Amino acid sequence: MSNHAAIFRKVLETDPQWLNQIRRGVEKESLRVSEDQAELAQTPHPPGLGSALTHPSITTDYSEALLEFITPVSASIAETERALQNLHLYTARQLDGELLWNASMPCIVHGDAGIPIAQFGTSNVGQMKRIYRNGLSVRYGRKMQAIAGIHYNFSLHGSFWAEANRLAGSPLSTQAFQTDGYLALIRNFFSRVWLLMYLIGASPAVCASFVQGNQSHPLQPIGDHQDSYFLPFSTSLRMGDLGYTSKAQSGIEVCYNDLDEYISALRSAILTTHQPYSTFSFMDNGERAQLNDSLLQIENEYYSPIRPKRVTRSGEAPVVALARGGIEYVEVRCIDINPFVPLGIDSDTMRLLDLFLLSCLIDESPQCDELGQQRNNTNLQRVVNRGREPGLTLLSTGGSEVPLHELAAPALASMAEIATWFDCATGGDEDYRRTVAEAQQKVSNPSLTPSAKILSEMQKNEVSYRQLAWNYSRKWHAEHLNHPMDRASLASLEDQADTSSARQIELEASQQQPFEDYLATFYSQYYEKPT
Repeated sequence: MSNHAAIFRKVLETDPQWLNQIRRGVEKESLRVSEDQAELAQTPHPPGLGSALTHPSITTDYSEALLEFITPVSASIAETERALQNLHLYTARQLDGELLWNASMPCIVHGDAGIPIAQFGTSNVGQMKRIYRNGLSVRYGRKMQAIAGIHYNFSLHGSFWAEANRLAGSPLSTQAFQTDGYLALIRNFFSRVWLLMYLIGASPAVCASFVQGNQSHPLQPIGDHQDSYFLPFSTSLRMGDLGYTSKAQSGIEVCYNDLDEYISALRSAILTTHQPYSTFSFMDNGERAQLNDSLLQIENEYYSPIRPKRVTRSGEAPVVALARGGIEYVEVRCIDINPFVPLGIDSDTMRLLDLFLLSCLIDESPQCDELGQQRNNTNLQRVVNRGREPGLTLLSTGGSEVPLHELAAPALASMAEIATWFDCATGGDEDYRRTVAEAQQKVSNPSLTPSAKILSEMQKNEVSYRQLAWNYSRKWHAEHLNHPMDRASLASLEDQADTSSARQIELEASQQQPFEDYLATFYSQYYEKPT
């Protein structure tokens, strides 16, 4: 074990109260669909939700129909869950003949033309957001961008890092020590993300419309009507070849041994022309087709199950923020929406994520190398496609084939140890120990996983993927409508909606430089040293 891993373990074991200072935030995407047919909504962003450009809590992602809820940062899982619930309750009341699709893989989609790209108005920042999405559509197709998921933002308090740095006797500044700690966490995350997808993957099937026209997909029809497709033992098709993958991006050599190396790789991908993209000029409506013809338009285009993050200043690029101040938190991006819970994520999953991420911190974290990255990718793809297959083996660090349950054991043991610290810090209840016990049961019994439960319910009730997701989406929508909202939360969200709409009007009315100049100024920061 590395000295730093041993120090992190010692600090948390000695004083579990550090765990009460963990900061969390959730970003949850949901498609708007028609209430009567479960077809992707073609309507504009609901006026009652304010401006998607400037609202701090409710925005859109790729599509006009793809809502994104953003909770405030909190040290309380209960508060985070309550904030996410309020966003759902409020939004349900603003929808007319529509509801939120509570699943990751889309509902009925009628080709690219049926997936409207999000609108953000005429301001320079709004145009940039729009054109970036144009670029995603011409590069990857719109169907991939209609997939929804959940991001979990996680950080340890700055005082924790200062204390660990002191005990380690490190010559580094606390900021640099913290960055190294998060990089170690990220490296371990990549080596065991397959376990997370096994435990929480919830997208083993898709609507037939999602694969229509794709003659090379490996999926099999399920049921007599061939209106759903699946892989028998898959856990998360969203994280496989049908989801967030890109052959072009496979050439980006991203390493997490050093922050400067990570930043350099993304800068290069943003500043270097990718010839196949140079043919994209204009959309059918005359809009610019992309921000640039580089491998990446901006950092957000790089698909990764986890990202190192720092809160950006106005107009600041993410890698520039990282170069300026180091890593502030990590963003886990591989979480499927669980259709069985009203918000798509619940406190149990948040506790599991806490345990998983901390196990990645307190265990030894080997440096990245090419063989290790290949092994990580192989294990992830085996699990997302075949994770529940009897006798499935994964690659160990030595390259040998090992049964999944054996490879999972060390990580689960670390999580169990951390669970005792958490339960001590939170007053002696056993929520975290129960969470890790349930994870251990899922490893022993694949039928307990969300992916298995989805397929089991589809087969038992003889329903399609669309019907299952639609049934639960309608159920949760009704619950959201019937659940009372407290006056303070309602008033706050109404005020946010009004303020955001007024802010967009102000932005569009203000004197602005020509868009090409605005874009040139934005990209100039990739050449400059941060201050």
